[in-house]
Amino acid sequence: MDGNQKIAKAMTYIAWISGLIVMTLFFNDYLAKQENPNTRPKSYRQNGNAVVILQQNRVGHYVTNGYINGYQVKFLLDTGATQVSIPASIAEKIGLEAGYSQSVNTANGVIEVFSTRLDNLAIGELIFYDLSANINPYMQGDIILLGMNALKQVKLVQQGKTLTLSEY
Repeated sequence: MDGNQKIAKAMTYIAWISGLIVMTLFFNDYLAKQENPNTRPKSYRQNGNAVVILQQNRVGHYVTNGYINGYQVKFLLDTGATQVSIPASIAEKIGLEAGYSQSVNTANGVIEVFSTRLDNLAIGELIFYDLSANINPYMQGDIILLGMNALKQVKLVQQGKTLTLSEY
């Protein structure tokens, strides 16, 4: 194999590797948007009231980015959860203090969680103040369950694969 053939072979390898890197980056972003299509939820004010519009993810859930006490987090809207439920690892990162322990019923049985208070929780223009929450030491991952103690404060309207949350 002469020098030109070696260079051509090396260039072919570089092209393939570059192509694979580009494809990986593209599909990684694509899959992330499939899990959370609401990284920047559409939000506006109508007659002075906040409105947030969310799209279902590929498995039919409503996942969105938002903020707790100014820290960006990811929420899963969960009408089966009584309160906002935060994995202990996230609670620690954002500086939430664990209060008294209490037993709660979950889909996986009875567990002990710790009470906490959120100064504010925001999704787009929608802001909840002084909200109670649970710190769950058994939850894994980076998703916070947005429970009914927050959701009962807004009007929920689902049409097709779109959920609209509105202050009233």
